[in-house]
Amino acid sequence: MGSKSKVRRRERGEAPLEPPPAFEPEISSFLAWVQLEKGLAENTVLSYEADLTQCSLNLAEQGVRDWRSTQLEHLSNWLSSLTRGSYAVSSLARKLSSVRMMARYLVGEGVLDEDFTELLANPKKGRSLPDCLTIEEMERFLNAPDTQTPLGKRDRALFELMYGSGLRVSEICDLRMTAVDLDEGFARIFGKGSKERVVPVGRLAVQAIRNYLHGGRPALTKEGTGGELFLSKRGKGISRKMVWVLVKEYTRRAGIEKNLTPHGLRHSFATHLLMGGADVRAVQEMLGHADVGTTQVYTQVEVERLLDEHANFHPLSQS
Repeated sequence: MGSKSKVRRRERGEAPLEPPPAFEPEISSFLAWVQLEKGLAENTVLSYEADLTQCSLNLAEQGVRDWRSTQLEHLSNWLSSLTRGSYAVSSLARKLSSVRMMARYLVGEGVLDEDFTELLANPKKGRSLPDCLTIEEMERFLNAPDTQTPLGKRDRALFELMYGSGLRVSEICDLRMTAVDLDEGFARIFGKGSKERVVPVGRLAVQAIRNYLHGGRPALTKEGTGGELFLSKRGKGISRKMVWVLVKEYTRRAGIEKNLTPHGLRHSFATHLLMGGADVRAVQEMLGHADVGTTQVYTQVEVERLLDEHANFHPLSQS
């Protein structure tokens, strides 16, 4: 970490932040590059340093080993953690810009195969949660795949399970056939920290998965295919990035003008349950949240939305 950054933090009585050792070499080389090759001002370089240190510390907390192991979901989680804080939108935008420039640099250096930060949405004013679909929008989204094709059957089953059971994108990609009991209607999920939880699988999801297993997955199976439930066209387990791409594509096809992400399906699951009167503790258990406060954010966001609707449309609020 730059000596001037350390001095400034010490002057404020704060301990100097250091990136995790596995992330530090690339950060140092990037900072040297932007200063020498790009000729950026010292304060700009210090901002990059602070942003990348903060990001790398969060990635390490998520269990990411180094920059090479970083996935789109990890950066999305980092950005979500920031939006739950007290940062201004302009600060969030700057932090994301720093990471985007770092990602482009790492691609050029051969550390990353591609720059997936372009799929990250720019921070918006308002609450921190990703866009949530209405129930009508969700129906349009779930009906968007062409279930006459193997890939369409896969995508319908994928989305029905993600939304119907509130799964993280990493959980759906890692899900194996042996973990799903369609007769009993449940799945065993290994979430963050390898914690196991059992989630219900609803009737529509069961039906979609059966259709996929009978008329979709066999067409995608290749020699060497493993036990993952959801397969790519090459017969491998579907990747997190592909799920992101599919969500974006079907959002467009459904004519939904929202920035929906895979995590947005999970948020929609929680929000729709709470809107329907579900107990917050039960939703917490299904989501695999360690802290009920994390789950209660959905309730707070829904209350704020209802207050906004009341203020905008109730005749006695029009003054």
